[in-house]
Formats: sequence, C-alpha cells, structure tokens
Amino acid sequence: MGDMANLFGTGRFAQPSGQEEATDEAQEAADEAAEEVRLRLAVDAGDVEATSVLGAMLLRRGDFDGAESHLRAATAAGDRAAANNLGVLLHQRGYADEAAGWWRIAAVAGSAAAAHALGRHFRERGDEPAAEYWLCQSAEQGHVLGAYALADLLEHRGDDTGAERWMRAAAERGHREAAYRLARTLDRHAGQDRGGQDRGGQDRAGQDRGDDKAAALAADEAEQWYRQAAARGHRRGALHLGTILEKRGELKEAGRWYLTSAKDGEARAACALGFLLRDAGDTESAAVWWLRAAQDGDGNAANALGALHAERGETQTAERWYRAAMDAGDDNGAYNLGLLCAEQGRTTQAEQWYRRAAYAGHREASNALAILLLRAGDETGAEPWFSKAAEAGSVDAAFNLGILHAGRSEERAALRWYERAAAAGHTEAALQVGMARLRAGDEREAERFLRCAAGGGSAEAAYRLATVLDARRPPEPAHELGEPAQEKSECEEWYERAASQGHRRAQVRVGMLAAARGDVVEAARWYREAAEAGSRNGAFNLGLLLAREGSEPEAVVWWRRAADAGHGRAALRLALVCARRGELAEGQRWADLAVSLGPREVGERAARLRDALRQELSA
Repeated sequence: MGDMANLFGTGRFAQPSGQEEATDEAQEAADEAAEEVRLRLAVDAGDVEATSVLGAMLLRRGDFDGAESHLRAATAAGDRAAANNLGVLLHQRGYADEAAGWWRIAAVAGSAAAAHALGRHFRERGDEPAAEYWLCQSAEQGHVLGAYALADLLEHRGDDTGAERWMRAAAERGHREAAYRLARTLDRHAGQDRGGQDRGGQDRAGQDRGDDKAAALAADEAEQWYRQAAARGHRRGALHLGTILEKRGELKEAGRWYLTSAKDGEARAACALGFLLRDAGDTESAAVWWLRAAQDGDGNAANALGALHAERGETQTAERWYRAAMDAGDDNGAYNLGLLCAEQGRTTQAEQWYRRAAYAGHREASNALAILLLRAGDETGAEPWFSKAAEAGSVDAAFNLGILHAGRSEERAALRWYERAAAAGHTEAALQVGMARLRAGDEREAERFLRCAAGGGSAEAAYRLATVLDARRPPEPAHELGEPAQEKSECEEWYERAASQGHRRAQVRVGMLAAARGDVVEAARWYREAAEAGSRNGAFNLGLLLAREGSEPEAVVWWRRAADAGHGRAALRLALVCARRGELAEGQRWADLAVSLGPREVGERAARLRDALRQELSA
C-alpha cells in the first residue's frame, strides 16, 4: 500500500479517469484548431501543399464546401494528393464519373491511392479489364488496399494463383481481412491435399507422404495467418484460431480467442466458448454465452440451451429454445423437438417434428422417424427413411436396415448393410458380419470382424473370438499341483474380457479354465457370477466344485437352481444325492426330470436310476 501511495503522490502512476479523457479530447481539439489556423496562414501565403492538406482536413470533418475550393485550387497547381481527395469528395457527393476523371489524373501522376479508387470505380461499373489495370498499378506501388482489391477481383474471376499472390502481399502489409482470407485459402489447400490421397500406382505411398507434408505445411501457415488476423482484431480470424487450438487440446488459449471473438460480436465464438465452459464443468457460465449467441441468431447455441433446460426437466423452456433454433434455420431444432416429444410419449408430435427435420435432410431424424414407424408396425413406411438416412451417412440406419432385412430372411441384403455399418465402425454390425462369416466357414474374415467388434466393446464378439482362437490352440498338458501356472493365452484373455462385461457363457468358460489350472477360488468366483446371473451351466459347475470341496448341502442348492432351469445333468445329480440319502420318492422325481431333459446319455442313466428306485419303493 505504501509503494502505491508514493506513486500516486509523485504523479508517476497515471490514474485513468473520465476527466482525463475529456481533457485529452479538449487538447486534441485545441491542437487541431491551431493547426488549421497555421494552414490557413500558409494558404494565404500561396503554399500549395498547405492548401491540399487543409482541403483534406475539411473533407475529413465533413465540410465539403470548404474542402472543395481548397482541393480544386491545389489540384490546379498540380498536387496529385489533392486530385485524389477531390475525387473522393465528388464520389461522396454522387458525382462518380467526375470523381473518376480526377482519380485518373492523380493515378497517372503516380498516386497509388487514386489508382486503387479508380480500379474500384471501374469494377463497380462492371469494366473488369480496366479495374484490373488500375488495381495492378496501385498494388505494384505497394498500396495495401490496392493489393487486397486486386486479389479479390482475381479470386472472383477464378485466378487462384494471382489472387493468393496479392492476398499474401496485402496480408504482409497488415491488412487483417487479407490475412484472414489467405488463411482460409491455405485451409482449403490443406483439406484438398488430405482428401486427394487415394491414387493408384507404384508411387502411391510416396505421393501420400508428400501430400501429408504439404497439407501439414499449409495448415501451419494458415494458423499463423489466422493468428495475425486475430491479433489485428478480426473476429472470425479469432474464431478459427480458437477452433484450431481446441482441436489440438490447447483449451486455455482457445478459450481466450473465443472470448475475444465473442466480445466483438461473433455468435459462433460465443457458442463455442459455451461448449468449452460446459466441458470444464461450468454450465452456468456456458449458459450465459449460449444465451448471448442464441439471441444473436445462432441455432447451435439455441439447441444447447434447449438441451440444458431439458436435462433440468424444464421442458417448456427447452421447447421454446428448440423452436428458436428452428427459426434460426437449424434443423437440429426440429429433431430435438421430436426427441423431447418422444420422451414424453407424445408420439404424434414426435413424428411431426422428425418428419420436418427428415424432409430437410437431417439423417438422424430420418433414422428416428423410421424407428418410430417400425414400432408402430409400419415397416413399409419405415424402410425408405432408413435408406435415406443410411445413404446420407447414418451408421445406425445402415445397421437398422441390416436388422430389417435379416428379419425377412434376406440374408444377402442384411449382410450388405451390416458390412457398410461395420466399415464405419459400428460394433454390433461388425459382430453380425463376423457371425455370418463364421457360418459361411470363412474363419479368417470372421476373426477380423470379431476383433473389430470385440475391440469396440462387444462382449458377445469377445466371447465368439475367444471360441475361434480356443479351437485352434493345441491341447495343454494337465496341470500338476505345485507347478507354476502357465501364462494365459490370448483366447483366455478374450474370455475374461467378455466375462468381466457380464457374458455368462464366458464366465463359465473362464471358470473352467481356472479350474483346469487348479485355481479353485477363481473358478468358484466366476461360476458364482454366472449362476447368480441366471446361467444353469454356471450353477451346475459351481455345485460340482462345492461338492468336491465337501460342501454338498450348498452344492444341492445350486444343482436345484440349475435343474429348475432345465439342466438334465443337475437333475441327475440331485436324483443320486436323494438316492444316497434314502429319499427315494424325491430321487425318483428328479430322475424323471433328468430323463425328460436329457441329453441322451444322461436320460439313459436317469432311466436306470429311476427304475431301480421304483423297484426299491415297491419292494
């Protein structure tokens, strides 16, 4: 506090205040008045340059009558700057042709500014050759506006090389719009280089590497020009720079540029800033920026506000913002309204909004509409919408078409759609393709698709892949007590992945593998998980394990559960336990059940046991 007080006291620490700003303005006005007096004295003394400068000063002030007389006098004396400014004055008064005459005089005399103005005049008149000539004169003299205007003209005419050259020249001289447009051009170049890599021939790999390098260089240079445009106050440049940084994970700097752009009135930047804040957990601040963007007509922000209110259960407010998004031309508004109505059970309204979005080309709305129609039993009406969504790139719709055709036993058509969805990364579609390949006997292709599906998180795919790998491996030697356990094979790892995701058959198999290794505790854990999830095999195997460990009463509990679920071997075990205990009638009942459940060898054993129990009961 003491140091700050000393600075205030010495006057070396300047305090901004309204009074100081007013004083500065007054001083500027006084300085300008003094300069005008000096210039008028020089004009009276016949100074041509002073006459030209005074005319320009009056022109800036809006005193056209006072300016014109001085500018004409200086022009008559051969001052080219005065001729240019006289052209500006006449143009502002609506005398475009007379203005062009004075600009020509100034341009011929070497005025780059006049050549630029004359070029703009001819372009407005539609005389592009004349416009290009004069703009070229201006640009080659180093006039930044001339360079930018020439680049704009050449770009309009399709001369991309010339346009880029002069846009770069204008950008290097500080023109912020030129810097932004040059960055956009380089961005397009980078996209074209990335997208044009599908070429044939033996040099394809080398060409692809070259294209990758060219794309990376163009993207890096684009970023630098975005940065220069943003630093000069270009709000869209700041928006694009923020987008690049966000994609790269540099969220803090991205947020700063989004904020800069949003404060300058860029609605898209305000919307992007809102998403950045939401992802950081600050939904309240996010809502503030979304509101600002939505009020400026950003449909994406209106949808975000709608989703935020929907999550809070404020459905009426959510609906209002979704409608605002729709009014802003965002088809997601209609789709989100459909989702909202569907969640509330308002099926008719949901269909209406889905249709509106679907007719506008919204692929997810087309898929949602098809699902709605399918659930209502209208398969004929659903299929075209699934097709439309799939053709537009909806992976879910392609998968749904596969299900639709499979339900009609149209296996080839189903497989075609499953393959399309699988190629786009759909996990369940990859599983279906893998299963189809297995049925066709193409084990290698099946493995490829099953690996994709298993890697995507499908427990069934992980189990099926494990069974494929399991069938290939050679039999392992029996494990002897005291021997170190062998390393787990790949198939066992896939079984365990499926088991950890709750796949009951995988859990039973992992239990069996653990038991084969002599790990009774691990085996019991997996059998129990499967049994508690409803697996009759898990219950039966758990019973066997418990019986071997001397826990027959608990084993009986699990065998009973397995037998009640239709497990013949479990019923036979129960019959044997009852026979040993002397519970002959109960044993006969379980033996009867085992006969009916099978399999054949179990049924034969159970029949012999039943007959023996029946004889003993009748004796």
